[in-house]
Amino acid sequence: MNPYELISEFYAPGSEPHRIMIRHGEQVAKKALDVARRLGCGAPDLKFIEEAALLHDIGIFLTRARKIGCTGTCPYVCHGYLGRELLERKGLFRHALVCERHVGVGITPDDIVGQALPLPLRDMRPVTLEEEIIAYADKFYSKGGDAAEKPVTEILRGLERFGPDKAAVFRAWIRRFEGKDALTEPSPGS
Repeated sequence: MNPYELISEFYAPGSEPHRIMIRHGEQVAKKALDVARRLGCGAPDLKFIEEAALLHDIGIFLTRARKIGCTGTCPYVCHGYLGRELLERKGLFRHALVCERHVGVGITPDDIVGQALPLPLRDMRPVTLEEEIIAYADKFYSKGGDAAEKPVTEILRGLERFGPDKAAVFRAWIRRFEGKDALTEPSPGS
C-alpha cells in the first residue's frame, strides 16, 4: 500500500488540499517516527506509524473547511470517522482506526452526547501505542497557515477549552513520549 497513491485517489494532485494533506501528513509522520524510535526496546510498528500518520486526515475533503480548501458537507469534527469509513472500504482496518481515534486526544461517548457532536456514539479514543503516538504528534501541526511546530503551551491551551481531562491526557503523553513535564518546556526561542 502506497499512502501517497491513496491520498491522490481522493485529492487532486497539485490542488491545495492535496498539498496540505501531504505536508501535514509528512510533518506528523516525522514527529511520530521520532517519538517511536526514542521509545527503544519494544518500539512500535514504524512502517505502520508512517503510513497511518500520512493517512490520518484522509477524510478532511468531506468536511466544510474552506480555509484549507475542503468543500464537503460535514462539520470538520467528522473527518476522523469519515476517514475511517474511507479506509475500511479499502480494507485498511488498522489504519482506519487511527483516522477515527486521532481527533483531539480522543473523543468519548460522553463528549459526543455532552457536546451534541454529529458523530456515531462510540468511543473514539486512541487504544494502541501507535494510535497514541500519531494523535500526540498530530497536535503539534496545523493544516492551515504556518507550518511551524506548535509549542506545548499552545497545544495545552487549545485542549483545555474542551476540559482539564483533555489537557491531562496530553500531559501524560508528554511525560511518556518525551520524558519531561509539560510545564517545564522552555519557551519558544530560548
